[in-house]
Amino acid sequence: MMDPWQECMDYCLGVTKEAGKMIRDAVQREISIMQKSSPVDLVTETDQKVEELIISSIKKTYPSHRFPFVSVSIGFTVNKQIEFGIVYSCIEDKMYTARKGKGAFCNGAPIKVSRQQDITKSLVLTEMGFKKDPEHFRIMMANMESLLTIPVHGIRAPGSAAVNMCLVACGAADAYYHMGIHCWDMAGGAAIITEAGGVIMDVTGGTFDLMSRRLIAASSRSIARCIAKKIQQLPCGRDDVEN
Repeated sequence: MMDPWQECMDYCLGVTKEAGKMIRDAVQREISIMQKSSPVDLVTETDQKVEELIISSIKKTYPSHRFPFVSVSIGFTVNKQIEFGIVYSCIEDKMYTARKGKGAFCNGAPIKVSRQQDITKSLVLTEMGFKKDPEHFRIMMANMESLLTIPVHGIRAPGSAAVNMCLVACGAADAYYHMGIHCWDMAGGAAIITEAGGVIMDVTGGTFDLMSRRLIAASSRSIARCIAKKIQQLPCGRDDVEN
């Protein structure tokens, strides 16, 4: 008898590939852009089509579950526990997958974190988005300064939360931190990092909470804890509480 979670994961992989093809095709032609919540938060026609494709397809096949460098990311959870994650870096044509207890893969090949323990040798990823509140902007920049003066090896902002986590998972970077993202940004990548031997924790150094809208993902617990000690928290609300 086939494992139902594996059957569901295989189905999601097919939908993810179809969505990735839609994005790659769109990159080849001019697309219209509409503004979302701020001048740096843009949504394209393709974003909407991809979202509609993924949600409608999964709901049609699995009506009892509720479950885009550019990526398509799917994280499947049961009672807020992540069972599997899929992240497709579309332009690179890299499919990252992980299932709880079964390891992490990129295009079918096993991947592992760098296991770096020395923060001064670590490449750290984050995101630098528009902040309306001047205090939020100050904290965001202060956090980067605090890490750079440790010093860390460097800080990069590739642009996709899901891909950032996969870069840590495959050893291309050593850590990633972010405050203000959502559970759907984190779930797929969190599964992949964990199965690749990495660590996920809250920005306070406590236990990772999928609904918290914040995380530190790292190649080792010592790197994650060092980042937690150096950064200030940003108020960002929760995904399970109306703001």
